[in-house]
Amino acid sequence: MFDLRETTSLGAGLAARVARALGEVYPGVPVGPLVRLPAGQAGETYHVCVGSMDLIVKAVPAPARPVGRHDMLRQAAMLRALAGSAVPVPSVVAVDTVPPAWFAMTWIAGEAVEPVLDDIWIEPVLARQRMLAAARLLGRMHQLAVGALRIHRPPEEDPATHIRRWSRLVAAVPDELCPGGLRLAERLAWAVPARLPAALLHGDFRLGNILAAQRRICALIDWETWTVGDPRIDLAWFLIFADHTNFPGLGRETQGLPNEAELVERYLGEREPLPDLDWFRAVARLKMAAIMAHNLRRHRAATASGATTGVGERLPATIERLIQSGSQIATTLHTGH
Repeated sequence: MFDLRETTSLGAGLAARVARALGEVYPGVPVGPLVRLPAGQAGETYHVCVGSMDLIVKAVPAPARPVGRHDMLRQAAMLRALAGSAVPVPSVVAVDTVPPAWFAMTWIAGEAVEPVLDDIWIEPVLARQRMLAAARLLGRMHQLAVGALRIHRPPEEDPATHIRRWSRLVAAVPDELCPGGLRLAERLAWAVPARLPAALLHGDFRLGNILAAQRRICALIDWETWTVGDPRIDLAWFLIFADHTNFPGLGRETQGLPNEAELVERYLGEREPLPDLDWFRAVARLKMAAIMAHNLRRHRAATASGATTGVGERLPATIERLIQSGSQIATTLHTGH
């Protein structure tokens, strides 16, 4: 069921704290050992059995501070806010605010496969069905009344703020790692569209963060980067993953995926088309290129020290392709200032 590795370092008494808290939630039910799952980028993830029930525990990794992607309490608050909504999420069963903070949630059966990035074969028809179902889910999520969600609402991520933030990230890597990135960022900064009413944003909406069983979506997971802002930010990010040519040399080429127009149509349903979506499509490519450029920098630093990391030198072709396609889209934009 799981690819498990016994935990060797749980921090100061985390295992005992989890066992004690879950014992209070489920009195008289035996709590099994805490077992660490393969490490992710946003917190430590563990599996624990309570009787016959499987739970997942997310904890702030030492020595990280509980901010941003490591803010477990913020994630737990969003999952609780979405309980019973049109967005399926795991159920939070316990929260511990004492540092290092952690929360426990129900384990949901399903697989999370990104057809264009993961080196895992998936039946093309099934991949297509999941992409279309995900587009429909994203449309429903963006129609939620943000004001009705019981969350601490962060500052809105409007288009101008969004491009400033990602422009800074592009500028933080050497030019040779993201060639053309700064020029694209500058072009986009001069064509910022008007904002739309704010919606709940997942921040990394794609099949890789969706648990699915066959064509059915079981849960939207990994809420580390959720925020509130222009819905086109989420949509444009999702659209990148409709085309394997955006990621040359990465993952597997999957035939028959819905194209961007099909996904937008499924996302909208009966609603009116979204204005200025091309600006967000170009920004999404810039964002992905910037992320991969930072990954490439880390890879080369690790290689220089004798370590080996991930996909490494397969990244430059994807960075180049993303900047190229983003720049092509940007040439059609009207510069407003």
